[in-house]
Amino acid sequence: MHLQSLLLTIFLVGALSGCAGAPSKAIFALDVDKIQATHLMFPPESDGVVPRYVYLGHLYGDRNFTKPESEGGGLFDAIGRVLEFIKGEAPPRELYRPQSGVVDEAGRVLVTDRGTPSVFVFNEMEGTLKLWQQAEGARNFISPIGIALGPDGTVFVTDSELGLVARLDREGNALEAIGKGHLTRPTGVAYDPSTRRIYVVDTADHQVKLFDLQGKLLDVWGERGEGPGEFNFPTYIAVGHQKLYVADTINARIQTLSAETGKHLATVGKLGMFVGNMVRPKGVAADSEGNIYVIESFYDHLLIYNPKGEFLMSIGGVGSEPGKFHLPAGVWTDAHNRVYVADTLNSRVSVFQFLGGGAESE
Repeated sequence: MHLQSLLLTIFLVGALSGCAGAPSKAIFALDVDKIQATHLMFPPESDGVVPRYVYLGHLYGDRNFTKPESEGGGLFDAIGRVLEFIKGEAPPRELYRPQSGVVDEAGRVLVTDRGTPSVFVFNEMEGTLKLWQQAEGARNFISPIGIALGPDGTVFVTDSELGLVARLDREGNALEAIGKGHLTRPTGVAYDPSTRRIYVVDTADHQVKLFDLQGKLLDVWGERGEGPGEFNFPTYIAVGHQKLYVADTINARIQTLSAETGKHLATVGKLGMFVGNMVRPKGVAADSEGNIYVIESFYDHLLIYNPKGEFLMSIGGVGSEPGKFHLPAGVWTDAHNRVYVADTLNSRVSVFQFLGGGAESE
């Protein structure tokens, strides 16, 4: 009764004062390391060297949102302050072990996080951060890894422990899952609007498995091996320019396949100790110009190749300062050619802007 009386008093005071405005929207911003120069360029600008990428900042969680000072308070603000006092300060929601992500048509950044485990939804327009934790029915995520956007706002999320692809609506409500009984350890996932297929990497089976939008298994591509079209513990996958890019992780390469037929088209990278070589490639993505981005997790680098598969440059090295990574996992791009890196052990997502300009191989 004491709590009810308190809330009733607040309501009456707010109503009588005429200050019943809606709560203020939080302001979203990328978190920028204040010690470093804001415009950190890659490669560094110098005589004859044109920068291709600029560091924009990091995604962490609640710290990316700032609540503006209230203009005159209001009923909702008053109730919120009392409830916060009663409940105590809630712990901040922060990325712990981010894996992969996408950016939807509304500009929301969706990030899978194994440590939570959940999907973080950063919404700049609404000034909100939401966590989606439901995979299917009463089951929550255990190990969300890959994520892809489907038609009509649908979101596909692989869970390597549950052995399925969760299917969520645009608000994160769980629909019927895909792949149950067909998937052993799903990791990467991609959707191609032109073929209307869902491509799922099954790491334990060394295959790419194809499903339609009803969840029917259409085909299986690959087997364990080292030849073209064969895989050895593949992980991440991306689609773009009518191609599939598959991180053939233990074979230390990226395989490019036809999204229509699965035919092997090209191989990017090779095993080696030099920058531009691969040891444990994971995340893979392509931008609007066809440049290919690869996470080399063993060396903590983002490797960048042109559409022909020729090595251009790298960003990274182990560390926690901007432009450095610690066991990164996924990489993805958005409609503005921003490049996002899931910097797993640094518990953040690093964001860079591709400046364009038709980079050429060195």
